[in-house]
Amino acid sequence: MSASAVDEKDGADGRPATGAVRRHAAPPAGGRLRRTAVSVGLLGLSQVGVTLAAFGTQIVLARTLPQVEFGFLMTVLSLISLTAPLAVAGVPELWLQVFGREGAAAFRWVRRSLWLVLGGTAVLAAVLVGWGVLEGVQTTHGSVRIMLASVVLSQAAASCAASALQLQGRYSAVAILQFLPHVGRISVVLLAWWLDLSLFGVALGYAATALVAVVPCLVVLRPFWTGRTRLEGHGLVRAGGAPPQAWRALVAAASPFMLGNVFYLVGMNGGTVVIGEFLSPEAAALMAVPMSVLAAVYLIPRVVFQQFLLGKLHRWSSSDNEAVLMAYRFGSTGMLAFGTVIAVLVGAVGWFGIPVVFGGEYQESVAVMAVLAAAIPLRFAGAGVASLLTTGGLLRRKVVYQGIGAGIYVVGLIVTLPLYGMLGGAIATVVAEAALFGMFWQEVVRNVVAGAPVPSWAQIRKRLTRDG
Repeated sequence: MSASAVDEKDGADGRPATGAVRRHAAPPAGGRLRRTAVSVGLLGLSQVGVTLAAFGTQIVLARTLPQVEFGFLMTVLSLISLTAPLAVAGVPELWLQVFGREGAAAFRWVRRSLWLVLGGTAVLAAVLVGWGVLEGVQTTHGSVRIMLASVVLSQAAASCAASALQLQGRYSAVAILQFLPHVGRISVVLLAWWLDLSLFGVALGYAATALVAVVPCLVVLRPFWTGRTRLEGHGLVRAGGAPPQAWRALVAAASPFMLGNVFYLVGMNGGTVVIGEFLSPEAAALMAVPMSVLAAVYLIPRVVFQQFLLGKLHRWSSSDNEAVLMAYRFGSTGMLAFGTVIAVLVGAVGWFGIPVVFGGEYQESVAVMAVLAAAIPLRFAGAGVASLLTTGGLLRRKVVYQGIGAGIYVVGLIVTLPLYGMLGGAIATVVAEAALFGMFWQEVVRNVVAGAPVPSWAQIRKRLTRDG
């Protein structure tokens, strides 16, 4: 497929001139560092807002709904989050990879990949609706499952739109897009508290806000469908007329990303789903509280490595080895130290804060949170080094390690839940995170660093502050 870079300067007819490569003036000293700080800061502020909104809604729901209903709602939402990667089929991450490697030529992947997402979303939504029908349309649990099927569509659309915005370098728009669904959920939860809504009313509100949130995602995705948009690092570009990527090649390229996401979310949501479906909704509610804290904290490495650096790492892998080594230094030792600080804070605050915030009936969640805190530095550093395995042909090895980690987690649940109950789920989580981090780090040292001198922190600062 051919692709043209479009110069920012208009031609004589008032339309953008084509075929020219944009030339950027060199930024002033410190410009790169400021741009990086602003971009990461915007994403970080968005995640702070998302975290506070998500955490706040759970607090209000835990105090508004009976514990059994809150536990069921968390079980269904966790199941949706766990299966969401099957709906998007790895397409958002695939876009970051192929556009990073091919630039505008990657438009040949877009249309069929969106059809793939739409098909996967329809199948998963149908499964959830069918489950609700079998459980009984007239029952609360059955109707809740049916209504929340719309969340599958919302999450799939948001994932694809976020990748599109990252490719455009529109990090402020990513921040807004991430926060929009939570505005609706906050409204629903406040109504639930004010009007004493039932679980049915809360699920209906969640379903409606999910459908509304799809609209801005479609607006974001339209330029990628038409094949004419602005890409970070390339300027204004448009697609040519070559045939689309073959279906078999598309599925083969996207599958590792899909499997990696599934394995990742097994650790985040698998415990709550297993406890809710096989123990009790009350136990799921007690597990959901510390897991919601953990999910909020894990947004930090997600912002840095998934939403900001991943597309850049795909470009750097073929042209800037020094930048890759800088990312390794920051993602390994830097994130391990930072994660340790966060873990201490979470463990200390959770010990006193959970019973106060969620209520005395959630006292059992305190010990679970204390154990889960040990997983935080492992996840922070693991996310940092794992991001380096999505480039250079190492993605499939990363997926294998994620599969092994998910297997360790499942076996850990089987062994520890009968012995320690919910605390066993926390223990299994920490063990799986430790194993996964060890495998990731060993692979990166062997095949990415490969004996090259790793830049010092002083060298990293010098690189960031010098002229573009």
